[in-house]
Amino acid sequence: MKSNCVEHQHFIFVWYVDSLDWKGLSADEITRRVTSKVQPGSIVLFHNAAEHTPAALPGILEYLIGQGYSVVPISQIIVKGECNQDYTIDHTGRQKAAKSSTEGSAAPGASGSAENSPAASAGNT
Repeated sequence: MKSNCVEHQHFIFVWYVDSLDWKGLSADEITRRVTSKVQPGSIVLFHNAAEHTPAALPGILEYLIGQGYSVVPISQIIVKGECNQDYTIDHTGRQKAAKSSTEGSAAPGASGSAENSPAASAGNT
């Protein structure tokens, strides 16, 4: 599967904060869950069909930006290339650029797929 994803330029990601929005949580519950768990470099999972996510996002974004985070497309935080050559993946699943690599910064290494789509991810600037 991995080689098929690479061949088609699809990337595999792990999210660090699950909003659980798919469970029908209220906007306030989603906001509390996300803002209490986010850390620098977090990738936050939201579902586009979740009922209360649109109401939760303004408060989440206001909080994160107020805390110095930037919300960026996933393409800005992944390190492309070969594992153990261009990047490594630590014990938490976070991707780290190899010392010789200058592309990207920290990101994950498994589960879920995306291709140049914006992600609700956060990282201190």
